[in-house]
Amino acid sequence: MFEPEGDGVDTPHVWMAFADLLAGVLGVFVLLFVWLVVFHSDLAGDLAQANAARAEAEAEQARLAVERRLAAERAAALEAEKAAAKARVSGLQRALATPLGRHGVTLEADGRIGITGAVLFDLYSADLRPDGHAVLAELGPPLAAWLAEHDELVMVAGFTDDLPIRGAEPDFQDNWQLSTERALTVLRALAEAGVPPGRLYAAGFGAHHPAVPNADEAARARNRRVEIVPQARGGQ
Repeated sequence: MFEPEGDGVDTPHVWMAFADLLAGVLGVFVLLFVWLVVFHSDLAGDLAQANAARAEAEAEQARLAVERRLAAERAAALEAEKAAAKARVSGLQRALATPLGRHGVTLEADGRIGITGAVLFDLYSADLRPDGHAVLAELGPPLAAWLAEHDELVMVAGFTDDLPIRGAEPDFQDNWQLSTERALTVLRALAEAGVPPGRLYAAGFGAHHPAVPNADEAARARNRRVEIVPQARGGQ
């Protein structure tokens, strides 16, 4: 009797090959899973960056829109202020039409009423000349009428040239005192001419804030002046 021969299949080797195949397939799946995780992570990061960039761009656009709106509002407000200032000066010009242009009375673009010092005072004096009395008497009533319609104050400002006070026995210590006394003299004359005293105040600037450089006598004569400045309460 003899033993039948086997079918020729080496079982252990088959299982080993099958195990290797499964390991390979599992490895492929692991690699695919890792790739999917990495891809998803990269995709999520890219999406987050894109969303952040879009949000930043939207915020920048909103900021620029606000800046443009504010700039437009500021420009409109500035134009309105300029128009109001121009209309105010035009109103002053109409109200003071009679005294303007006479006896050295001028109206500046910012609403300052200027009077040449030589019309009002002799050199180094704070006493009004006759012409000065006449000018202020003529200026007072229309100025009082203007104040009756506008809630404003009037600053009377005195200015001198840059030369020191002269004279053996000067009446004033310096140009500050001279300019202040002149401003007070004009203030009192305006009050006598009908301008409400409670709307008036005086200031002396001496040789400071000249209208033109004190280069010669003509320039110094221009700097010896009094300015009457209607201004809103609390204005500069």
